[in-house]
Formats: sequence, structure tokens, C-alpha cells
Amino acid sequence: MFKITPNPPPTDPIPHDPALNPQKVKEATDRALDYYLRPEALGAPPSSPPFRPVYLVDPTLDEETLLVEACESLSYAHSMAGNIANSIGGPERKPLLALQQVIMLNELLVNRLLDKLRVPQ
Repeated sequence: MFKITPNPPPTDPIPHDPALNPQKVKEATDRALDYYLRPEALGAPPSSPPFRPVYLVDPTLDEETLLVEACESLSYAHSMAGNIANSIGGPERKPLLALQQVIMLNELLVNRLLDKLRVPQ
């Protein structure tokens, strides 16, 4: 098959500026790659983000306050599970009722522990 246009002249695959020193370009490229791919080669340890917990419970709170908060949260979860279970029917309702019962039992356990803490000794 005859080609209508001639082949392009052979060119250097890397654009070449005669003002640039190829050795300096290579050194700069190596430094940039080492910075991102091998930080240990630069002598600096890789930086990790500072630890910041998403949820933090105040360590100065007493046991009674913590138990009261847990009891209220369980009470809200019990109500929400009951409302959802009552709004649906069929086979999906039974697991929600079971979940509501587990939440209620844990709420009773926390209430019992609160009662024991309030008893004068």
C-alpha cells in the first residue's frame, strides 16, 4: 500500500532545551521522585497525621453520669426500634422487635447498676 504522506522526521522523544543541563534535570527529577516515593531516602521520617479521636468521652466524668447518659441513649434506641417495628410488617418486623428487646434488656441492666450506685453505703 502506498502512503500519501511521508514519514515524519525522527525526533527526540524528550523535548530538549539546549539551555538546560541534562544532569541537573535528572537530579531534580530524582529528588522529586524520592520526595514522594521514598521519603526515607531524604533522611526525614514520613509524617503521619496527628491522632484525633472522632468521639471522645470526657475522662473526668463520674460513673453515675456515664451510666445516666448510657441509659438515656438506650431508651431512645428502644423507642426508635419500637416505632420502626410498628411501622412495618411481615418478616422484617421480627428482627426489629428482637433488637428492641435486646436494647430494653440492656437498659434494664444499666438502670439496675444506677440503683446500686445510688444506695448509701
